[in-house]
Amino acid sequence: MLAWKQTTLAPVLLVRGPETVLADRATARFGELLADHLRESGADPDEVEHTTLDASTYEAGQLEMIASPSLFGEHRHIVVTEVHSATEAFITDALSYLETAGTQVGDVTLVLRHEKGTRGKKLLDAVAARYPVITCEAIKRDNDKAAFAAEEFRDASRRATPAAVQSLVEAVGADLRELASACQQLIADTTGTITPDVVDRYYGGRVEATGFRVADTAIAGDAAQAVVLLRHALETGVDPVPLVAVLAVKLRTLAKVAATRGRGAAAGELGLAPWQVDRARRELRGWTPEGLADAITAVAAADAEVKGAGRDPQFAVERAVLRVAGARAG
Repeated sequence: MLAWKQTTLAPVLLVRGPETVLADRATARFGELLADHLRESGADPDEVEHTTLDASTYEAGQLEMIASPSLFGEHRHIVVTEVHSATEAFITDALSYLETAGTQVGDVTLVLRHEKGTRGKKLLDAVAARYPVITCEAIKRDNDKAAFAAEEFRDASRRATPAAVQSLVEAVGADLRELASACQQLIADTTGTITPDVVDRYYGGRVEATGFRVADTAIAGDAAQAVVLLRHALETGVDPVPLVAVLAVKLRTLAKVAATRGRGAAAGELGLAPWQVDRARRELRGWTPEGLADAITAVAAADAEVKGAGRDPQFAVERAVLRVAGARAG
């Protein structure tokens, strides 16, 4: 199995996994390699006949027709999406196509996109036995998102401090495509080292960023400032639900790290990035196990209230913030 950056040119490529950002990049990378190959062969990449097929609505015979020799000799490049929901007709035709496909790039290249499940397993196995497979696993954990963002900056030869990467993930990390876009914007619109101040200037007003500022202040025990930040967020239209969610995320991180006190568990074991563990250890000063348990209970109650169990979501989140700040021993 290969990472998307290791995409290689072949007659057939299988791109598997649910992370569409990475799958899109693997597909685009394949197209770039194909264009380079055609130039080296004396052909014009601009004359490639590009076709996209949806395997979930595929009808028998389409692949054979598209892959047939062109009247003008153009290269045919076919991308098939939704292979995880493919019709029986597509699976049958694709297996037939593989029987005659060679191991060297010829006049046709085929990219298969399969996001999830085992639909078409016989086809997937047949491709994997002869051709490259690019695996694009979902990136969900914050440490993996931070690693992704850091790599984006490295690839662009830009320096970003670990704290800046952390701030960016907190601000826009809910969606990987949005995180990738934010990285590219910072690369294009700024110069020099990317710091937390730079990130805050561009993304500090986001709901996630606002929520983390409220949570950080409450966890530090500063009830007055936390309430000021919270009320400002609510007045500007921020929904209580994501604010409570951020509080919960922060407290879960503290609880994970607190549970490893004295045995030095590695960040990877906790599903956290090293900077997250270091930060949590600093934030745990002044917290007792009882105080942490009380804060988690308060946020769990607020979560239920802001999702319909209570009459006043704004009051519920403010009460939770006060209880979290008050739970810190000092």
